[in-house]
Amino acid sequence: MNISIKDVLQRIRPFFILYLILLICCLLIKIIYTKEEIYFAVNTRYSVFLDTIEPYITDLGNGWTIVILSAIVALYNYRIAFLLITTFVITSLSVQLAKFCFDAPRPKLYFARQLGRLHFAKGVEILSHNSFPSGHTLTAFATGILLTYLAKNKNWAFLLVFYGMMVGFSRMYLSEHFFEDVIAGSIMGVVLTILWIWFIENKKFIHSPGWDRGLLKSKAREAEL
Repeated sequence: MNISIKDVLQRIRPFFILYLILLICCLLIKIIYTKEEIYFAVNTRYSVFLDTIEPYITDLGNGWTIVILSAIVALYNYRIAFLLITTFVITSLSVQLAKFCFDAPRPKLYFARQLGRLHFAKGVEILSHNSFPSGHTLTAFATGILLTYLAKNKNWAFLLVFYGMMVGFSRMYLSEHFFEDVIAGSIMGVVLTILWIWFIENKKFIHSPGWDRGLLKSKAREAEL
């Protein structure tokens, strides 16, 4: 089986088109407004409801969420579980390398002299370093791309793009990242996942019949024998 980048893009077309529209809108906002203006536009619009819900939304982009999801999926389909976990590992290692190279300050450190102006949700640990790019946003968009690729019903793309947007917004709302960090994280997640899907789908082993089984199916088969 020979799959090209074009083939991958065709299978994620709804997600990719929506993402490009979103990205253009974000870049226009970045051109019009400064880093500080965008940050405070989000940070000053807080509420008790958002303070409560945003930490849970941000956890949807947490690496442990993907690890647990992969373990559950492995019960039914090894191939999908493998794609989920390897996509997470490849993209996460890349974003951690980028964080190390840039070592950009997070809002708490960037605005250290005016912390009184900043709103922080209670009970949330606020970090100070390695702001750029956003790893949670990368994970959310990478997962969205992969699930769109695998889904038979491509209308899931609308929900998956929304999922990425909500995780990205939560990172800004919780003062863990700047707008630029979120944009860069989403770009890395989308590009790296497309490349990884193209690479791994051209490997013969991933298409062998055994990969379409899961742990439960394997146990059931053993029981029959």
